[in-house]
Amino acid sequence: MIPGAAAPGGALPPLVPPLEILRLEPEEADELLGALEAGVPVAPTLVEVPLVAKATALVFGDTHGDWRSSEAIAARFLARPNSSYLIGLGDYVDRAPDDCAEGSVANALYLLQLVARYPGRVLLVKGNHELHRLLPVLPHDLDTEVDELWGPDVRRYARLAGLLERGPLAVRTSSGAYLAHGGFPRVAKGVPVAAAFERLTEDQIVDIVWGESGASRSHRGVSAPFTERELKAYLAALGGTVFLRGHDPDLNGKAVFDNRCLTLHTSRIYERMGGVLFAQVPLDRPIRDLEDIGVEHLETEGKEFEAPA
Repeated sequence: MIPGAAAPGGALPPLVPPLEILRLEPEEADELLGALEAGVPVAPTLVEVPLVAKATALVFGDTHGDWRSSEAIAARFLARPNSSYLIGLGDYVDRAPDDCAEGSVANALYLLQLVARYPGRVLLVKGNHELHRLLPVLPHDLDTEVDELWGPDVRRYARLAGLLERGPLAVRTSSGAYLAHGGFPRVAKGVPVAAAFERLTEDQIVDIVWGESGASRSHRGVSAPFTERELKAYLAALGGTVFLRGHDPDLNGKAVFDNRCLTLHTSRIYERMGGVLFAQVPLDRPIRDLEDIGVEHLETEGKEFEAPA
């Protein structure tokens, strides 16, 4: 167990680390799901993070079941939870590394426990893999992993999927950062951007979780790639200066669009495409561009671990 990770005030049972999640009995898994259903808040579609004195947001990209990397970034947050935020950019499930058995389940349940313990400070933005029930994705391993761990039970999978769906679609910081999995909603002229999040259409949700950058060489064809001009106009309308996203390993760690757009991946399955990265986003002062944001390589990069027994 990570030191200091017990629930504040004893409101929730002690944090169950990923390795112990994999060893839970079905009844224990149901008990954990019940605690999370009681403790994980349903976030608004757009979460606003205010200016906070001497505070930083630790922002991580797609982990895709790499719970070992999630533990590493969580340890940094837990070392100073009162002066930092932890924000994920989506895709916490599917495509887990070989040394992370049932990685989708372990990663999701581990991160959701942090949300329950630190509501408002730990935010799990939804990616396209969290919205599989809206628009199916491949591969999708979460349902199979649930069955392999605790036996066939469609309700248990639905409960876990429902918890992941409680996260926001995007985060905006008062310091100037917009954070989402893929892109941003295309809004009709004259419609306030923040207000648009209160009544998103399905096409706009697809733009957010499937959105692709025109700077990328990879295009899935689900949503039209956004251009530099579109991004700058969107940020200006939102009152922001930079966009941090996941979804696109081709751009991992690369600043594009006049130093306004940065893509992050925090999974070892994509480390050959830029590394296992996270960013430190200031919350106590205005962000001019990506030069004001620190990007680091996580210590799990380049490491392989013994597979769980």
